[in-house]
Amino acid sequence: MPQEDEIVLCTVTKVHHHSVFARLDEYNKSGMIHISEVSPGRIRNLRDYVQEGKKVVCKILKIDRKKGHIDLSLRRVNESQRRKKTSEIKQEQKAEKIIEGVAKSLDKEVRKVYGSISEKVFEKYEYIHEFFNDIVADKTSCEKLGIEKNIGEELTKAVKEKIKPATVKIKGILSLTSYDPDGVEKVKSAIKKAEKAGKENITVSYRGSGQYNVIVEADDYKTAEKIIEKSTESAIKYIEKQEGEGEFAKEEA
Repeated sequence: MPQEDEIVLCTVTKVHHHSVFARLDEYNKSGMIHISEVSPGRIRNLRDYVQEGKKVVCKILKIDRKKGHIDLSLRRVNESQRRKKTSEIKQEQKAEKIIEGVAKSLDKEVRKVYGSISEKVFEKYEYIHEFFNDIVADKTSCEKLGIEKNIGEELTKAVKEKIKPATVKIKGILSLTSYDPDGVEKVKSAIKKAEKAGKENITVSYRGSGQYNVIVEADDYKTAEKIIEKSTESAIKYIEKQEGEGEFAKEEA
């Protein structure tokens, strides 16, 4: 059973005059969205908002476990929650496809392979894709979770082939000004200093009016911060030696 306040992916099954019925995809249970929970304000026609077969992200308001009734809300889900849930579902679907491929390569039934993996994974993780991400990051292994050896070996191989390591991005604006007659070349040299210091982790692009977008991508936030600090300082120190001015402002996430 789901929990109250949980964000869930649903498929609309029936649209009535004052209510909408939807299937909770992850739990294979049915819930109801009252017209007042579809959208704020007056609604003349529910079909302007939802239709049978449409996927919607809802919040669980109330569960009557005795009667099996689940009350849902569409309007109480904000854009951030909607994006997060949609992303989770896409990642989980990708994880299921990987398991399907493992089953085929081992010439085993997909249902049985999925069952043997999920039984172990769900003891520790909410989603299978979270376990896969930890495999890629070398934080765990199939062996540690007790997954059958031949399945675990094939699964690890497939996961590392199909899933890229998670990364973090830091962005900011680098401002460079040169009063030298050859100022354009001085600024270009300063940018090259930043790119050299950041190596393959940094991207610098012209923004306009002497400003440049700086993006650093790394395995973790601490590493990304060190790279962007080192890179922008290299550019600023160089331009200041050339009697110019430089400044960097990090964009807040």
